[in-house]
Amino acid sequence: MDTPRLVEKLLRGDRRALARTITLVENGSPELREIMAGLAPHTGRARIIGFTGSPGVGKSTTTNAVVRAARARGLSVAVLAVDPSSPFTGGALLGDRVRMQEHATDPGVYIRSMANRGHLGGLSWAAPHALRVLDAAGFDVVLVETVGVGQAEVEIAGQADTTVVLCAPGMGDSVQAAKAGVLEVADVFAVNKADREGAKSTLRELRQMVAMKDRADDEWKPPIVMMVAVHDEGVDELWERLDAHFAHLESGGGLAERRRRRAREEVQAIVLDLLRSRIGVGDGGALESAARDVAEGRRDPYAAADLVLKELDA
Repeated sequence: MDTPRLVEKLLRGDRRALARTITLVENGSPELREIMAGLAPHTGRARIIGFTGSPGVGKSTTTNAVVRAARARGLSVAVLAVDPSSPFTGGALLGDRVRMQEHATDPGVYIRSMANRGHLGGLSWAAPHALRVLDAAGFDVVLVETVGVGQAEVEIAGQADTTVVLCAPGMGDSVQAAKAGVLEVADVFAVNKADREGAKSTLRELRQMVAMKDRADDEWKPPIVMMVAVHDEGVDELWERLDAHFAHLESGGGLAERRRRRAREEVQAIVLDLLRSRIGVGDGGALESAARDVAEGRRDPYAAADLVLKELDA
């Protein structure tokens, strides 16, 4: 593979090169080092918006509506939809792409499904790299839709500039929002399917929970948007709230801090993967020896871990 040529074509907007590069990301290709080195100077320009929430709240429908809103404003959009893995092939089930077919022929929209491959937290382990690729490809906005796994799905907050937590009446989401993690990650709450019975009750409970948190005077307070995404109701208001949050981040220095944190977590994940690969090589390695000592009571786990680290430093 001519990696420099692939990077050059991707930076020029070649969709086949983009698709090929994300496939290499998903497969953990050895060419990733060279690819990321070529893309690094061209990143940091895309605005990343994440959508999370329990299954059935309308994440795909809302994402689809936000794509329309962004395109109406002349912005190019990429969508990274993380789907559950197929139990047979390990691939994404592609449900999100089915719902977004109206954008399939729009040259200003690129949609990619990515399997979570059993990774918890609502994203794929390859998602940070894929976001970097989409950023370098020149898209104005990158929308990330998580797989939908409930209250543990907070990983998106570390990858997005703005995180939208979707709720729906009658699904217990107001209770879920009170649990640790979900309330904290929301920059914007959206109550979808607001034409259903119980929407006002959900709105009232979310307002109460947002009000419970102590905030500094200049700290962002998550707004709550009522919407019916399937009919495009409330979508313009949602976009206005997204714009307002992004402006707040830019004016207060929060955007740079979020992106530094995102880069820090990405580097940390790579370091940990490299360490795992080093300690897991061979049955007679330091890890296996230390594990036998712990299992047979000759060492405690902390002393064994110190031994493994010492072997790595040797």
